[in-house]
Amino acid sequence: MDLSDLIEVSAVMPTLKANSKKQLLQLLAEKASEVTGLTEREIFDTILQRERLGSTGVGNGIAIPHGKLPGIKKITGVFARLDPPVAFAALDDHPLDLAFLLLAPETAGADHLKALSRIARVLRDPETVSKIRGSSDAAAIYTFLAQTPASHAA
Repeated sequence: MDLSDLIEVSAVMPTLKANSKKQLLQLLAEKASEVTGLTEREIFDTILQRERLGSTGVGNGIAIPHGKLPGIKKITGVFARLDPPVAFAALDDHPLDLAFLLLAPETAGADHLKALSRIARVLRDPETVSKIRGSSDAAAIYTFLAQTPASHAA
């Protein structure tokens, strides 16, 4: 599974400004609503509920908020590069500057976990993350996300 299967260039926000974790999640839900056709409220409520179970901030300035929704047709992603970073209650307590929102159908099962794992592998690659952090162009960021080979990011 490549990230190009999960995200489109139009779902990349290269210079997002948010003042808080909650505002970031609202802005991600807003963009996800545009991409999926689901309501912003439904998406926000789902990812906020998941966040209450434990922070999806994985460390190194990266978070992968996610949730399953009825009515979504396929696993879909939204990516944001924040400028400036925002406090997110991540595992390492570092501020967040990269967020990949992943939404999946309720029936996705293992595919949802595979997608989360793939995102984590790509965003664990120091070269890819450095390129993303150095770019404010949505198409370039999409390319960095989509073209990191699975073997390289393992």
